Amino acid sequence: MNKNIKIGFGCDHGGINLKNKLIEVFKTNYEIKDYGTYTPESTDYPIYAKKVALAVASGEVDRGIICCGSGIGVSIAANKIKGIRAVVCSEATSAKYSRLHNDTNVLCLGERIIGFLLAQDICNIWLETDFEGGRHQKRVDMLNQM
Repeated sequence: MNKNIKIGFGCDHGGINLKNKLIEVFKTNYEIKDYGTYTPESTDYPIYAKKVALAVASGEVDRGIICCGSGIGVSIAANKIKGIRAVVCSEATSAKYSRLHNDTNVLCLGERIIGFLLAQDICNIWLETDFEGGRHQKRVDMLNQM
C-alpha cells in the first residue's frame, strides 16, 4: 500500500455504512478525503459521485471510491465527468482487469450487493494493481477522446 496515493471517498445514504467502514480500514495506509454524505438521511447519489469524480479529474485525489446501494447509479454519474473511467465491481477479477487494461480511476461499490469483507478485498486489489499500458494505452486514449 502506498501512503502517497490520495483516495477520494463518496457515497449516498445507501452506501454510507460501507464507505465509513472502508475509510476506517484504508486511512492508515492511504491519504483519504471524504466527500460525503455524512448522515444516513436520504440524498441524491449524483451529488457525491460528481464531487469524487471532479476531484479525481482535477488531480485533487489520485483515485476515487464511491458507494451506493448497487454501485450502478454512482458509476453512471461519475462516468459523465470527462477523464473518468469508473467501474462497478462485485468481485475481485473485474477490479484487477479494470486497472490492468482500462486504467480505471474510480471504483464503484454496492453496499446492498456485496459484504464488507468482499468490498475490502476488491478495494485492495484495485488499489494495488497498476495499469499495464502497452497495447491498452491506445484504447484508454480513445476513451479519453470521447
